Amino acid sequence: MYFTDRGLEELADRRGQEEFSFEWLADQLRTFVDLNPEFETPVERLASWLARLDDEED
Repeated sequence: MYFTDRGLEELADRRGQEEFSFEWLADQLRTFVDLNPEFETPVERLASWLARLDDEED
């Protein structure tokens, strides 16, 4: 188990039944980066990965 799995498990347990828009998620990620600028690169990579999930692989 990766260290991040604990946070992901907590997220699923606490908010797993909720629905949200990707606009809401993007706003939350922007706020997170504003408060934690050292995480800008990983958040950017995650956002790009989520945005491209349906792209055909080369």
